[in-house]
Amino acid sequence: MSGRMRVGGGAGYSGDRLDAPLAVVRDLRASGERAAIIFETLGERTLAAAQLRRRQDPSAGYEPKLKPLLAPVLKDCVESGITVVGNFGAANPAAAARVIAELAGETGTRAKIGVVTGDDMLGAEGLEVLRACCDDLPDEKLLVSANAYVGAAPIVEALGEGAQIVVTGRVADPSLVLGPLIHAFGWSFEDWVKLGRGTMAGHLLECGAQVTGGYFADPGFKDVPYPENIGYPIAEIDDDGGCVIGKAAGGGLVDRRTVTEQLLYEVHDPAAYLTPDVVADISNASVEELGGDRVRLHGVTGHVRPNTLKVTICYEGGWLGEGEISYYGPNALARARLASEIVRKRSPRNLRIRCDVIGVMSVLADDAGRAWDDVERIGERGSEDLRLRVAFAGPDKETVQRGLIEVEALYCAGPAAGGGIRTALRPRIAATSCYVPRDAVRPKVEIVEAGRA
Repeated sequence: MSGRMRVGGGAGYSGDRLDAPLAVVRDLRASGERAAIIFETLGERTLAAAQLRRRQDPSAGYEPKLKPLLAPVLKDCVESGITVVGNFGAANPAAAARVIAELAGETGTRAKIGVVTGDDMLGAEGLEVLRACCDDLPDEKLLVSANAYVGAAPIVEALGEGAQIVVTGRVADPSLVLGPLIHAFGWSFEDWVKLGRGTMAGHLLECGAQVTGGYFADPGFKDVPYPENIGYPIAEIDDDGGCVIGKAAGGGLVDRRTVTEQLLYEVHDPAAYLTPDVVADISNASVEELGGDRVRLHGVTGHVRPNTLKVTICYEGGWLGEGEISYYGPNALARARLASEIVRKRSPRNLRIRCDVIGVMSVLADDAGRAWDDVERIGERGSEDLRLRVAFAGPDKETVQRGLIEVEALYCAGPAAGGGIRTALRPRIAATSCYVPRDAVRPKVEIVEAGRA
């Protein structure tokens, strides 16, 4: 099938701006072209946290902001034929689909929801594979999550079965875009050049506003217009994989610099960017500014996909404690240093301890924000306004808590004029990765009907 497709990025991580999809969907609707919007809300530790929530409540484990993220745009997307694809299923795609079905019912929307599962490797068969493939597999009693990076194929299958919304777990980020492209254009799963181009279009979209001025601004060096209202990215992708990156209405910018930064983001080897679908190659890529916040990407190709899939394994990694205290005035740095030495000497020996001194304005800030008007002068004073942070990593909660007690004791037993102590304690998640044979991971697709007939 020939033509062009527009794909928007509605979210780049869990916790992204909830209002961002609105402008993207308005732009996609106004164009009248074939369109999709993706929601990339899943990270490695995000998924581990979702697994922990599911342990406590079998109906949980999906993106916690799923409903407010989709509620403003779901009806418009379905009625306008805008495909929705998101990995907001996290550890529980089926539960996420139920939430979306409820939302569709509340808005009087009929829709087919495709549910992609099979990435979770913590079942009996998956663990057997991990034992054989992972040389440093942690103690299985400590495992929190083990998920394979699935490719675009199950997304394509779901769309082929009529799904208007596709909910996934751990699908590789660019595959969220590549799936709708393969379905729309009828690409072969072995057309490595087109798959490589589509994958890098997905890579530009996957982090949301990072390609439109987010995570880019540096006042006076890299200025971004109206960063409080950044327009999220929209790609115009041709049936040969050619890509132009633009953005929805609002602030931000798209230029050679923003696109180049995102193009190289998390790419370990420009000639061999490994994904489940293709080995993308940007070693000869170039970007061309077209004006009007539009940039064309040239020169991307691709090679045969890997024979293995990456699995990220998260496991219980002990406990992390953080304690903070502020020091102000002459000799503040020496007092902060003395405080850190006291805590180190009094804390249990089997704790790992890190001390940071954070300074510019930790004491003098005010609720009205007036102090920020003179922040340059405050910065010139350097080490007169500091906040000491002490972090503890240990094997158990009680030992880490013992270190935090020593921070709290600085109020009266530490250096002069310390105040504003805060402490926090939480379990720590550690991570490792390995590779498993592709055929050891078998994604499944289920279609759920939502809304009243």
